[in-house]
Amino acid sequence: MAAVPVEEAIAALSTFSLEDEQPEVQGPAVLVSTERGSTISPIEYSDVSAYRLSLTEDTKALNQLNTLIQDGKEMASVLYTYRSCVKALPQLPESMKHSQADLYLETYQVLDLEMSRLREIQRWQASAATKLAADMQRFSRPERRINGPTITHLWSMLKLLDVLVQLDHLKNAKASIPNDFSWYKRTFTQVSIQWPDTDSMREELDDLQIFLSTRWAILLNLHVEMFRVNNVEDILQVLIVFAVESLELDFALLFPERHMLLRVLPVLVVMATSSEKDSESLYKRVKINRLINIFKNDPVIPAFPDLHLSPTAILKELSNYFQKHYLIVNHIGAIRAEHDDFAIRFASAMNQLLLLKSTDGADVEWCKEVKGNMYDMVVEGFQLLSRWTARVWEQCAWKFSRPCKDVGPSESQELSSSYSDYEKVVRYNYSAEERKALVELVSYIKSVGSMMQRSDTLIADALWETIHAEVQDFVQNTLATMLRTTFRKKKDLSRILSDMRTLSADWMANTNKPDSEFQSLQHGGDESRGNFFYPRPVAPTAAQVHCLQFLIYEVVSGGNLRKPGGLFGNSGSEIPVNDLKQLETFFYKLSFFLHILDYSATIATLTDLGFLWFREFYLESSRVIQFPIECSLPWMLVDHVLESQSAGLLESVLMPFDIYNDSAQHALVVLKQRFLYDEIEAEVDHCFDIFVAKLCEAIFTYYKSWSASELLDPSFLFALDNGEKYSIQPMRFTSLLKMTRVKLLGRTIDLRSLIAERMNKFFRENLEFLFDRFESQDLCAIVELEKLIDILKHSHELLSKDLSIDSFSLMLNEMQENISLVSFSSRLASQIWSEMQSDFLPNFILCNTTQRFIRSSKVPLVPVQKPSVPHAKPNFYCGTQDLNSAHQSFARLHSGFFGIPHMISLFKLLGSRSLPWLIRALLDHISNKIATLEPMITGLQETLPKSIGLLPFDGGVTGCMRLVKEQLCWGTKSELKAEVLRGIKEIGSVLYWMGLLDIVLRELDTTHFMQTAPWLGLLPGADGQMLSQNAGESPVVNLFKSATAAIVSNPRCPNPTSFYTMSKQAEAADLLYKANLNTGSVLEYALAFTSAALDKYCSKWSAAPKTGFIDITTSKDFYRIYSGLQIGYLEQSVQLQPNNHDMLGDSVAWGGCTIIYLLGQQLHFELFDFSYQILNVAEVEAASIMQTHKSPHSGQGWDSMLEAMKKARRLNNHVFSMLKARCPLEDKMACAIKQSGAPLPRIKFENTVSAFETLPQKGT
Repeated sequence: MAAVPVEEAIAALSTFSLEDEQPEVQGPAVLVSTERGSTISPIEYSDVSAYRLSLTEDTKALNQLNTLIQDGKEMASVLYTYRSCVKALPQLPESMKHSQADLYLETYQVLDLEMSRLREIQRWQASAATKLAADMQRFSRPERRINGPTITHLWSMLKLLDVLVQLDHLKNAKASIPNDFSWYKRTFTQVSIQWPDTDSMREELDDLQIFLSTRWAILLNLHVEMFRVNNVEDILQVLIVFAVESLELDFALLFPERHMLLRVLPVLVVMATSSEKDSESLYKRVKINRLINIFKNDPVIPAFPDLHLSPTAILKELSNYFQKHYLIVNHIGAIRAEHDDFAIRFASAMNQLLLLKSTDGADVEWCKEVKGNMYDMVVEGFQLLSRWTARVWEQCAWKFSRPCKDVGPSESQELSSSYSDYEKVVRYNYSAEERKALVELVSYIKSVGSMMQRSDTLIADALWETIHAEVQDFVQNTLATMLRTTFRKKKDLSRILSDMRTLSADWMANTNKPDSEFQSLQHGGDESRGNFFYPRPVAPTAAQVHCLQFLIYEVVSGGNLRKPGGLFGNSGSEIPVNDLKQLETFFYKLSFFLHILDYSATIATLTDLGFLWFREFYLESSRVIQFPIECSLPWMLVDHVLESQSAGLLESVLMPFDIYNDSAQHALVVLKQRFLYDEIEAEVDHCFDIFVAKLCEAIFTYYKSWSASELLDPSFLFALDNGEKYSIQPMRFTSLLKMTRVKLLGRTIDLRSLIAERMNKFFRENLEFLFDRFESQDLCAIVELEKLIDILKHSHELLSKDLSIDSFSLMLNEMQENISLVSFSSRLASQIWSEMQSDFLPNFILCNTTQRFIRSSKVPLVPVQKPSVPHAKPNFYCGTQDLNSAHQSFARLHSGFFGIPHMISLFKLLGSRSLPWLIRALLDHISNKIATLEPMITGLQETLPKSIGLLPFDGGVTGCMRLVKEQLCWGTKSELKAEVLRGIKEIGSVLYWMGLLDIVLRELDTTHFMQTAPWLGLLPGADGQMLSQNAGESPVVNLFKSATAAIVSNPRCPNPTSFYTMSKQAEAADLLYKANLNTGSVLEYALAFTSAALDKYCSKWSAAPKTGFIDITTSKDFYRIYSGLQIGYLEQSVQLQPNNHDMLGDSVAWGGCTIIYLLGQQLHFELFDFSYQILNVAEVEAASIMQTHKSPHSGQGWDSMLEAMKKARRLNNHVFSMLKARCPLEDKMACAIKQSGAPLPRIKFENTVSAFETLPQKGT
């Protein structure tokens, strides 16, 4: 295989894209290495000697101070992370007092290790104070035999002094250190009794005790060392002037530098004003008002994450007037505007730079302008980040200095006093608005830092070229002009300027110019023209910047430390104002250059917010191992975003987790304490689990509420005055659902998969809850169940657009235990069948007019045992309380009955897979119920008299009723009659239930036919017949065949086989859909099944007459039994309560009439039914009364009974008409009688067009 050329491989790589759709909602990644390359010389300024500036001693002292600074930071980390060892010491019980000596020895050995660190700090601070004092004294000698101090040297002095101030402050604040020392001294006294020589150890111990117990011992020692030999007021005043001007002119680019200046300035002032003479000298150079303004603007100075400094007690009292200066919430509007403006302008500058890189042969001036603009944007970005992060530091220091006094308005004094100090300064010290503002500011810091970090490689060359151009323009043009004009006759200053040009000028950038032009420029030439050079990405080193700053300072000050005014003050100077301004501007730019070149490390410093987590001082003062996560400020911010449900903050919910990244980096790299990292890691693990749970619950609630809001009836919302409360405000979860790489403590977490996993769990739990809730209710709740499942399904559809989760049908089948291919009985179908058996069929009655089943008011014989209604959060219903109330109001409309809406819901939920199983179970129930009724009906048949004749007309209604009661000797069979009636009622309820189901299925079949008929070429004909529109093939087959033919005929067709396959599939679909159009009727099938079940008992319930004639008097067929049951039931219902529907309802008529009809006894029943005969007698009696004009006393008292009989007859006629329409019995044997009395053995029933023509009407 031939090797691929390098050029082709590189070109191929350039086509790949490593970008994805994950949004940037986190800060920049934590750097693996934090080594600096520009702000600190990597070779300890060993290259300074090459410039021959006589800075050897200065460089040596500078490196010594830098080493002390690094060691001091490690000492400060030891003190800050120091935790009491005494708390962990075991307490011996009384039974082990004999081992007290051993305990003292082991305690001493443990504490001695910690005390050795304190001794090391004591020795180090003494050495550092001596070296710092000696360094200051070196530059305070009157003769000034050495050059310096350089500006870099001044910074190092200030940094070392700051380290000493922080060490002293930590020593004063840490109460655990003297406590441990007292235990250590006590154990030393006990264990040193047997030791031979302990005098030196005791002296060392006394020195350590004095050091630890003396406040500000380190600074006092430094003061003594400074003024031991000669005064150092000169260098102290220089440091004060430098610090004041840096603060006033915003010379410190990074916020740590500004805070350092604020911390050391009060100490410098105290040391420089130790005598009255020194005070007058200082205040001549620096007006006291300047110091007061600085201290007044910054009364609280951050020192450590949970420690602060106050310049003076007086300023601390005055600081109450400056609260607005510290609280971020008072500045967040301006910060937001700054962020938006900077983001737009930075993006515009980046676009210009990308356009420049893609343009060949661009104009030089335009290149310089674009790159210079990019440099200005980076400087502005660093200044913004520094200012914003400083505000976070300063607000934290303010909060720590002002703990919350009132924990809560409802808390009692006793309860509020039980809270720890840390809770009062953090947990209860931030209002909701302050938390929101802090989250927003953290997001701005991290987002701007991430935006600038991503563009590192794109703008590096532009930054280096701009810095190179600035330096070269100054040394080659500006200094050349000064040498020709201002400094022409000043040899000493001219020499310094020449040295500046020598050590930093890049003459190689001029080599592309013509030699003549180059020579003329180099030797003076035209003074109006400056040197032209080509910018190169070559930046100055730290040593070059260090030397340039020193030389500029030498030019301005002339080596006189006592020069009045500031560093660049013009009093007493011979340098013109314009030249002085140019030197000052370039002097300050030099310090910026180093931070710009150290791009990544500067961004890491400016976006480091890890201090928000640390709480070492309060852990010690509260005497606890660790605080709960509710007290952790990063988690408080995350929790606030989740609880507030603010759409604008949701995308920033991951930003506070960057605080944990920063704090972990600080613990490992700066503090170098593994136990701190372990504590941070443990908290992050716990917090992230809670965060994912809360976030998923918020997402589920939002999508559930969104779905429920969309599924609300529009007419309902239109009728409301406050319909807007049911609308859902949009939330920005989309970006969070795309997060596949969340950076947390060096790990990458797929948040999207975690959310998907929990969403699957939520949906399954919700389905489980809905089924449990349905199982604790009756069958009428099927509409509510279907509505809630529809809401859940719609929620799944909305969420599936942004997240890959399991299909809803899979989860629904899983929760219904209907996964297997051979499983047809789902959990819901089984519950419906169980509910029908135990509650619906026994306790619900039918109202035929309204086509509804309602619960009977009669107390059930067997109490129905149901589980209690499960409790769940609102998001398992419809999301919010308002939406729950709205949907429950709809559910209550269907909770008191079972009708067509319930049947539609039942069919939608069960589907075509489980519904046949339920139908079969109900039909088996009919068969079993008929088998159960057979012996009961046989018992009733046996108690009938041998002969029951027709009721006579001469006795009237009263006589007929008395005769019926005499003939029906069922007085002792009341329980048996009731049981038979309940059985017939259940059979009728099942059949009518099948009728409702048949109506729903036919409606759905009609809809399906309307959708498929145009494609199949079918038209509806008369009598429900379907006619074919075309004699040939259907339109869908013709469409695919013609399309296939047209495509295949094209010679460019690559694969005609696939199109032929599609044509064949269209023919198969045509046959399949046509076969499924002729579906049967569920009701007709149920009637046929019931007829087959009755065939077993036809000989007992429908015996053929022995004579061939109709048996009038001796018949004991089923119609005779039902006739007696019906008149007894009617009489009982009239006597007990006026509304007979509350007893057994209309299902009895449906069950009894269906059995009579299927047994071929309809005409027998209509001829010989007791109630029908009584109605005939009542009609004759009423007619005779009208003819004789007598008062109707004979029928008095039977009006209610007669009305009930009429209603029963109308209902029976309606049922018979329905049965004739749906199940005609032309092939059944039936008997009739002509008016002459001759028998008519065979007759066919007439089939009516519509059974609804005989529907009982009101008043008939």
